[in-house]
Amino acid sequence: MQTIEIHGKKFLTSIPRTSIENEVKRVAAEINQDYKGKRPLLLGVLNGAFMFVADLMRNLDIECEISFVKMSSYAGTTTTGAVKQLLGLNESIEGRDVIIVEDIVDTGLTMQSMLETLKGYNPASINIASLFLKPARLKVPIDVKYSAFTIPDRFIVGYGLDYDGLGRNLPDIYDAAE
Repeated sequence: MQTIEIHGKKFLTSIPRTSIENEVKRVAAEINQDYKGKRPLLLGVLNGAFMFVADLMRNLDIECEISFVKMSSYAGTTTTGAVKQLLGLNESIEGRDVIIVEDIVDTGLTMQSMLETLKGYNPASINIASLFLKPARLKVPIDVKYSAFTIPDRFIVGYGLDYDGLGRNLPDIYDAAE
């Protein structure tokens, strides 16, 4: 088990890149099946989901489009509980099938805010694909249709997820050491 240090905090390898690759392929296969004959818009949530959405899209064999929004509720290793929309949607989603691609659903507050906003644009459907889901932390009910990993309430870094801006480039997932 590899140990790394970011901002003076130690992290241990918890999910190797091969497991991530396998789960991304599984999620892509589910989306391929569910959206066969449709052309969904993947809406990647920046910054954390950029690696997941890129790998997911490479594994889709259906016609699809992509756009990005940037929302945030984290400061350091904890959620602030205050959702801030930082960069908005630039195209119409009216009548479109939308798949929100998120790095992690933690409390669900960011996703709840995003769903409320997107529903106002009258999409045909909205589903969520999340690399990670932390059910123990959910504060609001959120239906994550496509989830690669269900994880316990631990702070993780790597594969797009950061700790104060660092660690996104790591190909594996690391848990904060106790």
